[in-house]
Amino acid sequence: MRYLVREKIFTIGDKFIITDEMERPKFQVVGKVFTFGNKLNIYNMNGENLVYIEEKIFRFLPEYNIYIGKNLAATVKKEFTFFKPKFNISSDFGKFTIDGDIFAYNFSIYRDKREVAVVNKKFFAWSDTYGVDIDDEENHAFILALVIVLDQVLHDNNNINNNQ
Repeated sequence: MRYLVREKIFTIGDKFIITDEMERPKFQVVGKVFTFGNKLNIYNMNGENLVYIEEKIFRFLPEYNIYIGKNLAATVKKEFTFFKPKFNISSDFGKFTIDGDIFAYNFSIYRDKREVAVVNKKFFAWSDTYGVDIDDEENHAFILALVIVLDQVLHDNNNINNNQ
C-alpha cells in the first residue's frame, strides 16, 4: 500500500494526517509539546494509539525508541560516518537496513535482507510530499514510524546532529 507523507513532518506540537494514495486519511500523527526531546504518537483514524516514538536525549548521535503499546519494538541509532548516513536498527521484528539516497527521499527499507518498503519523492517532486510503499505483510504503522524517525534525524533543520 502507498502512503503520502509530507517532508519535515515533525515540529513541536505538530499534528498531521498520513493518507493513502487516494488521499483518504489512514493515520494521525500528534507531537507532544513542552517536552525534552521529540515525542509523538501515531493513531489510527479511530483514535487508537498504535505507535509511540521517543527521542533519547543527551546522546552524541541521534537515537530514538519506537514503542508498540507499552513494549519497546525498536531502537534506531544514527552511526557516525563521513559520507553516506548509516543506522543501527535493533528491532523485535527482525534486522532492518536502509539503502539508497536518504537525503533525497529515495531509499528502500529491508527487513532480514527482504525489501519491505520503498520511500520515493520523485513521483511527488512538485510538492513537499513523498510516497511510502509498504509490503502488505508488514506492520504499516511501525514502518511509517521508522520513516518518521529517519526524516527527523536527517531532515530536521533544528537537529544539531544533522551533519554527523
